[in-house]
Amino acid sequence: MTATLNPYLADNFAPVQTELTVDELPVLGELPPELNGMFVRNGPNPQFPPLGRYHWFDGDGMLHGVQIQNGKASYRNRYIRTQGFEQERKAGRALFGGLLEPSQAGFKNVANTALVRHRERLLALWEGGAPHAIAVPSLDTIGAYTFDHKLTSPVTAHPKVDPVTGEMMFFGYSLAQPPYVKHSVVSAEGKLLRTVPIDLPVGVMMHDFAVTEHYTIFMDLPLTFRMERLQRGEPAFAFERDRPSRFGILPRHGDPQTIRWFEASSCYVFHTLNAYEMGDEIVLIACRMGSTSILGASPGSHEGDNRAIESDVPLLYRWQFNLKTGTVQEQTIDDQSCEFPRINEQYLGRPIRYGYAGSSAPTSMPKFDGLLKFDLEQQSTQKHSFGKGRYGGEGVFVPRPGATIEDDGWLMTFVHDEIQDTSEFVIISTQAMSDEAIVRIQMPQRIPYGFHGTWVSYN
Repeated sequence: MTATLNPYLADNFAPVQTELTVDELPVLGELPPELNGMFVRNGPNPQFPPLGRYHWFDGDGMLHGVQIQNGKASYRNRYIRTQGFEQERKAGRALFGGLLEPSQAGFKNVANTALVRHRERLLALWEGGAPHAIAVPSLDTIGAYTFDHKLTSPVTAHPKVDPVTGEMMFFGYSLAQPPYVKHSVVSAEGKLLRTVPIDLPVGVMMHDFAVTEHYTIFMDLPLTFRMERLQRGEPAFAFERDRPSRFGILPRHGDPQTIRWFEASSCYVFHTLNAYEMGDEIVLIACRMGSTSILGASPGSHEGDNRAIESDVPLLYRWQFNLKTGTVQEQTIDDQSCEFPRINEQYLGRPIRYGYAGSSAPTSMPKFDGLLKFDLEQQSTQKHSFGKGRYGGEGVFVPRPGATIEDDGWLMTFVHDEIQDTSEFVIISTQAMSDEAIVRIQMPQRIPYGFHGTWVSYN
């Protein structure tokens, strides 16, 4: 597929080249007076036409930020200036290949996937390398961050920060050589306390994980990487449907030999919603697919097997792992396709009643036509629709300052109107999901579809 035909380089997936700073934006609606901070979203935005076949995961990271302060809103966007980005800027062209077509120069850390804030430090993340520290509110790149040179592995795009202890947990994975996974714990003060290896039989793509109050949960899922396939001219990644899914539960500060593995039906998970402890059980909630064809991975279907048709349809799902009996229970929570799940992170690792996710649009491209709110106690779902021809991104939950109720807050995201070719920043009340957005802020330029965001509170 040539670059001109690649759908991830067209329409609102196409990159924008201009870095803007706009001090005051037009606001439709009334900004909540309690809001004082900055919404920042990460995503791929190649600065040059890519080499070979381009995958959405390949683009240079670009941050789009909306600052809300003193009843006003401002905008700025900045490239994340990684080492590879600067090398290519100096050369005036792309130098590195991508996931579908590596080059001799190898891969570059594009820092394009997600963000985490820990100890007043904002980190931009890409699971194949070190995070990059970002200044707020300028969004300037400070540089690669290696925890005082103690980092010995890549860092997942989705670290978890314990809201009670302040500890941050992350893992890094290797595809080609053991140990295939390393798990790290960072203290509330920002010190990397420990890194332990996690043994797997083969390298797998492990995008996310989960934590509870006392445990860390790893997902050894059958999206495997094998060099022998590559040597045969086949995609290195494949979904091995005959392999079960394995979930490893490790005490947060435990040694590798204390991990316990549970087997469940074959599946793939990109993103977890949350996990928590309930008596003898560990409960995990995530967006689960029966299989996946991501990165060219074959879903392994056979003649007469139509399961591959729904291979990439993620549904909210629950697993219950009994630490006493070793048994596993699993069930679908809701039948609406959804992704990019989020919660009120003040409840991370603890029992929750509410979850949120993007509602998958009925298109061939990964777009959301609205946001979903799941009431896990009442087993009900509410939807906020963006409207005809309008598609948005991940809804980041921002709790109302001083709130004492789990769902007292807002969802924030960018929405693009494909009919008008304009972009907005919207704020939705989570206690009135089906209503119109309470605030719509017109953006000064098109905001391409992207990945994950966060709210940096100034309070």
